[in-house]
Amino acid sequence: MRERGAEAPGPWQRGGILAALAALTALLLVAPGLVPNTPGRLGSLLESLLPWLGLAVVPLLTLAVLRRSALALVAVVLPVAAWAYAFGGLLLPAADPGPRDLVVVQHNVSDVNEDPAGTARALAARGADLIALEELVPEALPAYERELAGAYPFHEVRGTVGIWSVHPLTGTRAVDIKPESVAGPWSRGLRTVARTPHGEVAVYVAHLPSFRLGAGGLGTARRDESARLLGRALDAEATGPVILLGDLNATVDDRGIAPLTSRLDVSRRGFAFSFPASFPLARIDQVLAREATVGRVRTLPATGSDHLPVTARVTLD
Repeated sequence: MRERGAEAPGPWQRGGILAALAALTALLLVAPGLVPNTPGRLGSLLESLLPWLGLAVVPLLTLAVLRRSALALVAVVLPVAAWAYAFGGLLLPAADPGPRDLVVVQHNVSDVNEDPAGTARALAARGADLIALEELVPEALPAYERELAGAYPFHEVRGTVGIWSVHPLTGTRAVDIKPESVAGPWSRGLRTVARTPHGEVAVYVAHLPSFRLGAGGLGTARRDESARLLGRALDAEATGPVILLGDLNATVDDRGIAPLTSRLDVSRRGFAFSFPASFPLARIDQVLAREATVGRVRTLPATGSDHLPVTARVTLD
């Protein structure tokens, strides 16, 4: 109880805790790497949902108003500015199409997709140069081959990943990204060379292992190991430019796929949250490139998959 006659805290004295929380939010937005990845891969978990951290501004602002705290109101500007710095560029318009562009589509079509033919037709209608697909199960593969054959005369499949192209493909081979702890057959990476009008382009299609969120935190060990193996394959790639298309089961902010994002450029335009399709929270379907620029990434309408397809225009350097 305040003593009789004691002066009430002024608007610049109230709300110190709120101001501190606002400053902490801003710090995490611009430097999520400060959060350690042990225990439970907390750092990766934060990075996976990092854009959504900006929503913390809403309760912080509400409480600052209710507390009539000028200190907290001013502090709330910090996470707003931090979010704009980290993600504001994604809202900017895409660059104009250029003469050395390739349009690509990336889609995890789901191994339980009940309408593979309809999914294939929807993707073919986009008119892309390259379509990369993951979770191609044997019973659905003929439907994709049949529906895509007319517009895409060249295609290659290795294991459960495949690439369809309007340009000839050569030098196709499987890429071993199988984690050591995975038993049995497991082939989820391929490499090919597309002979485009602008020169040869090495194209990789990959599906990294899924992660699980459980009592022990975010289980990403297999995914991270697979990312390291793919990174080594990219290091050995002599053909350039390089385009990587795949369900990486990670956002580009997640340190777990640093072996890829440190070697390849990411898009600076578009959020394109692709998973889950029913309520997209993150983009884990990626388009990355080397010696090329990935333009704005966009999602496409839902198919029979639990992922949304994504598309981007890649400009060769």
